[in-house]
Amino acid sequence: MFDPVIAPSGTLLGLLQRGRGDGTLHALTAPRAEALAALNHCVLRDPRHDWQVENRSLYYARLYLDLNGELDEIEAHLFEVDDVFDTEESRTGLALAVLGHLASYGRRDALELLRRYAASGSNWAWALDELALRDDDAGLRALAAPVLARFATDPEGEAELAAAVRDAFEPRPWRLWADDPRESVSTRVRAAQETGCFDRWQRQMRPAGPRPGWSVQAVFEWAQQGVERGAALHVPAARCLSAVAGPEDRPEILAAAKDGTDGARCTALRYLADSNDPEAFDLIELAVATGSAAVAEAALDAFERMRSIAAVDRARGWARRPDPLGAAAGRILACLGGAQDRDLVLAALREAVRGEGPDAPTLWTLVDGTGRLGIACAAPVLRHIYRETASSHLRGRAAHALAATDPSFASGFAVECLWDCEETTREIAARHAETGDARVVERLRRLAADPAEEAEVQTVVRSRIGPDTAAM
Repeated sequence: MFDPVIAPSGTLLGLLQRGRGDGTLHALTAPRAEALAALNHCVLRDPRHDWQVENRSLYYARLYLDLNGELDEIEAHLFEVDDVFDTEESRTGLALAVLGHLASYGRRDALELLRRYAASGSNWAWALDELALRDDDAGLRALAAPVLARFATDPEGEAELAAAVRDAFEPRPWRLWADDPRESVSTRVRAAQETGCFDRWQRQMRPAGPRPGWSVQAVFEWAQQGVERGAALHVPAARCLSAVAGPEDRPEILAAAKDGTDGARCTALRYLADSNDPEAFDLIELAVATGSAAVAEAALDAFERMRSIAAVDRARGWARRPDPLGAAAGRILACLGGAQDRDLVLAALREAVRGEGPDAPTLWTLVDGTGRLGIACAAPVLRHIYRETASSHLRGRAAHALAATDPSFASGFAVECLWDCEETTREIAARHAETGDARVVERLRRLAADPAEEAEVQTVVRSRIGPDTAAM
């Protein structure tokens, strides 16, 4: 899937694409046609950079409910001719998930769309999973014939059916169909279930990778074979090395970390870092300076895994370096540093935003560290990240950090966070938002009564709704 184009954060579309609470608040006050156009744009052109991790479906479904939005554009998107040629889950997954939430809220039109798509759409398995959670037994049984018709009755088709049954996220439809009174349905499904269970057992029993009886050199060769076929195996290889290596093998491992093949070098660096070997730091520095891109990345990753006092001391010495090793050192201090490291962490945070923008991967750790260390003067930078990042997870981390560093958070961003797309962000908002704002009180009540809301959020919300709040 190509990277989505994200509109500026000050526009309604940009707010909705980011999943910000202000997106909902602005949409509810905008002209309805404009709000629905922006909402449909988001649902039909998934704005998430990582669609498998970030949440948007409940956020968009709630807005459809608030706007009493029609589903015509979602229907056209699901059943257009592109569905035959573009079968990637990312094309229709968000729309199907939104329909699932709408069905759980009682929208019959959403339920019917899911049924139709499960019967004829290319991403039918996703639609079936949504229905497994929301549809009744009769609705699911009616889908048995069209779903099974997708699979030929030859050996290849039966193998594909077994794989579909085995990999189903929600098994309820298949269990219903296994007991279907139609023998043509139940016989095929039960056979597929048995085949899938056997396949899973075979995969679990199939040995892979080196055994502890291997030598150090054999482990290095296995890691290099992975490099040659495009598979990074140095992490499991380092674990194998810890099983086969003894004290007498240390010179060979040090030599590999210094000038071995890429696979051996990555493996040795990981092993030495995990072992807190005193030579690891100099070898990591050398690898970053002289190694290939893969070796340098493995060296930085190995360094950031270290949790010793010596690693923190070395990070303090490297933190001002204007290179990737300096950035890694800043992240280590964000995770493990003390009050004396606040200036270094703040400098790393500012440099990352200046150099890489508000979506830089390094910001995740630095933002967390800023909140952990309570760096109050970082609040302006954190507010900038909160507003501008396209990652709802990073925005949530910025909200957590602002709660620890910004006195204005409770009356500011915490209020809009009650409408955020991420449940962890709504949870932090429920803990901190000032109830003097009438919108906060009403929103807390609605979240407490919403069956789709996460239990963790509702627990915090209900702890805030007491006699004083109820009287307001």
